[in-house]
Amino acid sequence: MPSTAASKKTAAPRGALDSFFQITQRGSTLSREVRGGFATFFTMAYIVVLNPLIIGTQADSTGAFLGGGGHPNLSMVAAATALVAGVMTLLMGIVANFPLALATGLGLNAFVTFGIAKLPGMTWADAMGLVVLEGVIITVLVLTGFRKAVFHAIPTALKTAISVGIGLFITIIGLVDSGFVRKPSSASPVPVELGVGGFLAGWPMLVFVIGLLSIIVMIVKKVKGAILIGIVGATVLAVIIEAVTDIGGQVDTTGKLVKPTGWGLTVPEVPLTARGHA
Repeated sequence: MPSTAASKKTAAPRGALDSFFQITQRGSTLSREVRGGFATFFTMAYIVVLNPLIIGTQADSTGAFLGGGGHPNLSMVAAATALVAGVMTLLMGIVANFPLALATGLGLNAFVTFGIAKLPGMTWADAMGLVVLEGVIITVLVLTGFRKAVFHAIPTALKTAISVGIGLFITIIGLVDSGFVRKPSSASPVPVELGVGGFLAGWPMLVFVIGLLSIIVMIVKKVKGAILIGIVGATVLAVIIEAVTDIGGQVDTTGKLVKPTGWGLTVPEVPLTARGHA
């Protein structure tokens, strides 16, 4: 009797979409790929908000913001971030035929902002030009096979540590935005503190805990689409709570902290009923 692996390799494609992306041949299903795509989108979509807040709110050495002008243009930066991520992800799927999403790298954008654009005499145009040159160099290294050789030369432990480090970085961002940890007062000897004054409080904290525990339980129970269900469910719960309680954000339009137990990054409102919170 043929093995399971052999059966997957010889299974006939189910339609043109399955045949083009070799879904059955790779041992997957269309429904699984759709769930994975939605989960990937929701776990990556934060970069559309976070990237403008990092590179769009900081002026270069001449006092100009990204895109030109003396004031931030966050809408433009967000649109460019989304456009590049969408185009590159489509190319990765259609041209390379590989299920991998691409978007702006978190961490590198902070380095470009604070380590390059703010250097004496540097402008945002210069910084973005260096990013383009980096892309050209990487392309050459890929085409020549040198990048692959370097990748294989890096110890496995180091590659694992890099992935863990990025994961911890994103984890800290989530914990801070949820209010689980935050920067204490300037008089405190510790870099971060638990909740507000050492106590977990606020509706956003409750939404965070319910969403996280729900995902953990569903993963343990092997529920299909556990992460996606948890993200959507927590989002809906947050929108309902904001509509009923009118919590608002932690900071006002000037960036001043006005409500420690408010929403950390964006206020979860339905656009048609938004009330103009910061």
